[in-house]
Amino acid sequence: MHVPDGFINAPVSVAAGAVAVGAVAVSLRGARRELDERTAPLAGLVAAFIFAVQMLNFPVAAGTSGHLLGGALAAILVGPYTAVLCVSVVLLMQGLLFADGGLTALGVNITVMACVTTVVAYAIFRGLAKVLPRGRRSVTAAAFTAALVSVPAAAAAFTLLYAVGGTTDVPLGKVATAMIGVHVLIGIGEAAITALTVGAVIAVRPDLVHGARGLTAPLKLRVGGELVDAPATPAPAPAPAAAGSHRKLWAAGLVTSLILAGFVSFYASTNPDGLEKVAHDKGFDKGEKEHDAADSPLADYGVKDISNTRLSGGLAGVIGVGVTVVAGSAVFWAVRRRRDGDGTESGPASTATDDVTAATATSATSTTSATSATSVTKPAENA
Repeated sequence: MHVPDGFINAPVSVAAGAVAVGAVAVSLRGARRELDERTAPLAGLVAAFIFAVQMLNFPVAAGTSGHLLGGALAAILVGPYTAVLCVSVVLLMQGLLFADGGLTALGVNITVMACVTTVVAYAIFRGLAKVLPRGRRSVTAAAFTAALVSVPAAAAAFTLLYAVGGTTDVPLGKVATAMIGVHVLIGIGEAAITALTVGAVIAVRPDLVHGARGLTAPLKLRVGGELVDAPATPAPAPAPAAAGSHRKLWAAGLVTSLILAGFVSFYASTNPDGLEKVAHDKGFDKGEKEHDAADSPLADYGVKDISNTRLSGGLAGVIGVGVTVVAGSAVFWAVRRRRDGDGTESGPASTATDDVTAATATSATSTTSATSATSVTKPAENA
């Protein structure tokens, strides 16, 4: 759904750019609360994985293909603020290096593909997480539904922007029907990819999945016949094995991304994606302008001067994954450092935590004799 230059007029493109800049600024601040020394490297990997999977167009109907947008996947794995940054980094790399998505339409693409998908998907995901039983299957089902809805929502957002600033005179009803209809089908593919990926990461390291936090029920004590929350205890330091598992997950994810972009992309559908197909069928592709980076050595996901199509495309994919993981990791490392150096994040917060811990310890000591005969109710085993 990468919008090229010329589909949307200049005033609306500028307005969408302002919205995108504001969203990125808010996300940079919000990501400080989501990123730490464990999740910051994962966020860079998520950006690279989204880049790789977006190269794998899958057929959805006669003469039409689709690809992952990634907002739902990123929001569930690393949090909604970080997700907006992940997809924005991918779109920036695609626009600058691969001539995919117009540069003057970058604000439109970030607004539609990063912001709308993330907000819609995460709102649905959190709503379902509150009503479904706690467990891995519930998280996977919520991820599937959220991703499914996010894609036609993005198509509707593009249709709205086109209604206000479209450069060709095409009946809006036809554009809306075609865009939303085909992207419902694309949403099924997005949902499957998102659910499979989230389920795979939860199976290995559920503690790293933002949307899977709080899967276990809190420990309860039975006091006087009533269940009460157990006193809070400080979280144990990560074990060396967990740190090693985190590095293995990162390495496995990077290798998977490189394989997808460098080799599996050979077998991607060559049919136009949903937006390209609708634009051609309805005639509003007549306003498209040549990309400013059309002469890039990596334009159209191929390395210039390499005649072998598979080698050229595979090498371009590998380069894209490498550049994206480096750029994304640099952004998230800087955000994490900003969090670590922010006094308002560490000073008062740690003082308040110490006070709560002291109060909890005092309360626990004073009730030791009263709870000596209590029974502990263990958390229910997750599905």
